[in-house]
Amino acid sequence: MMAGENSVQSKKSIPDLASLEAVLFDVDGTLCDSDPLHHYALREMLQEVGFNNGVPIDEEFSAKSLSGKHNDDIALILFPDDIPRGIKFLEDKEAMFRRLASENLPPIKGLYKLTKWIEDLGLKRAAVSNAPRPNAELMISKLGLKDFFDAVIIGSDCERAKSYPDPYLKALEVLKVSKDHAFVCEDSVSGIRSGVAAGMPVVGLTTRNPENLLMEADPTILIKDYEDPKLWAALEELDKKGGSSKIAA
Repeated sequence: MMAGENSVQSKKSIPDLASLEAVLFDVDGTLCDSDPLHHYALREMLQEVGFNNGVPIDEEFSAKSLSGKHNDDIALILFPDDIPRGIKFLEDKEAMFRRLASENLPPIKGLYKLTKWIEDLGLKRAAVSNAPRPNAELMISKLGLKDFFDAVIIGSDCERAKSYPDPYLKALEVLKVSKDHAFVCEDSVSGIRSGVAAGMPVVGLTTRNPENLLMEADPTILIKDYEDPKLWAALEELDKKGGSSKIAA
């Protein structure tokens, strides 16, 4: 059964927000379906260096061990005995990813429906990513959202990256918004944990990561994509309560 048909909701609910002032988005897998590009680049390059005795990594390994993590943490997983080598390897992999993303970067279904809803209400918005800044800015630009975001927060800019709350807390600080007036959209365990730790409701997307893994991070709701009726039911309920009404300053 797809998440859109059976979205799972926990205690913290979007309609329970006192009033909505901002929406915070992850980038990879949340704005766009970029995980296949990351997996392809990583699989090809790891094979070239003989990782795992030359046996290609599979998508399950990527989802469970790598998805959403900062490159410093990925380097430790892939090259535990030579971190500097791992960092350099991942810099080269990100360059390959950017070449691939420049050619093909599909948005998550319904993305522009949600961004229009946000714009129409005059809500603040930030992109919050563990990706290197050149990656995040490329993806945002390719999706036509360069002027949509008020801020782009990168894990490397913070004392601690996701899954710690620091990147989302920094986004709230930059936007001058309380955690009680914002929600997060995320697609990875690491990202969901970051948003939850920052004290906000988190909409989890089952873009590429297994639903059972995402549920371990305690999202508020799990959806298939931004056209999922469960998301819009929650937003409509928020609107009825007056929680999404905002008077422009």
